[in-house]
Amino acid sequence: MQQAVTLSPDAVPKPARRSSNLGDTIFAAACHVAGALVLLLLGGIIIELFIGGLPAFRAFGLPFIWSTEWDPVQEVFGAGVSIYGTVVTAVLAILLAVPVAFGVAFYLTELAPPWLRRPVGTAVELLAAVPSIIYGMWGFFLIAPLMAQHVQPYVIDTIGELPLIGELFQGPPFGTGIFTAALILAIMILPFIAATMRDVFEQVPAVYKESAYGLGCTTWEVMKGVVLPYTRISVAGGIMLGLGRALGETMAVTFVIGNANRISGSLFGPGNTIASVVALEFGESETGSLKLSALLALGFILFVLSFVVLAASRWLLRSRIKG
Repeated sequence: MQQAVTLSPDAVPKPARRSSNLGDTIFAAACHVAGALVLLLLGGIIIELFIGGLPAFRAFGLPFIWSTEWDPVQEVFGAGVSIYGTVVTAVLAILLAVPVAFGVAFYLTELAPPWLRRPVGTAVELLAAVPSIIYGMWGFFLIAPLMAQHVQPYVIDTIGELPLIGELFQGPPFGTGIFTAALILAIMILPFIAATMRDVFEQVPAVYKESAYGLGCTTWEVMKGVVLPYTRISVAGGIMLGLGRALGETMAVTFVIGNANRISGSLFGPGNTIASVVALEFGESETGSLKLSALLALGFILFVLSFVVLAASRWLLRSRIKG
């Protein structure tokens, strides 16, 4: 009969303690500080814009948002024209850029030969690195004269004669205006949307597409019935990111929008955006003046618009990842 052996607590081996790593602790603390710094900077910008624009909100109240008056002499300011120009140019830019971006992404993922995909993809991404002021100068010296001499006269004489929709394409062909600004914005946001679409199209499992091809589907039917349903949320998120970029663009729009403080019924008419108004008139405003407060209030409104759009895009992308 075997006798049970009882071990004392001191005889039981204890797991080795991990020595504290000072480098890991410092790195973790630095990461926490970096994350907190971003939040502090974001909060500081919001608070500064709100406090700076508070006198304008107090002076004009809620009607400041839709008022179309902007008279520095009488110190009467309203954000209606700027908000209208910002939203219209950004939406038009999306309508112009999305079909082209989809075509580029479709070509790179489904049609282009392997040896051509990388050069074309790199060229598309390089468009995103061009400074906005270069786009503005290019638009002012090349696109605006082209619009004034050829495009706008033709559209005015054809589409401008149609009932209802023709009112959007009437007026003198100056070349500059809301439509020209939207066209420049569309070219600027095109690489962002195209790159996002290309990346998400490439994430579709190959077995899904191969199964569709095995059933006799064409390339377009595979794209329409398999790729787009699988990536629709990510595609929408990429489009929203492009919209956020279009909302906040400054110099490129300032060059070609005409910078007139009025709402025109024609897309060929001049206008302005929040960013262009701030860029043009910020240097002329005095410290502590009501005009400076109105400009800061415009900045706060633009920040809110951009934040809502970007938050929506991040939510769409994150919901796609979770799904």
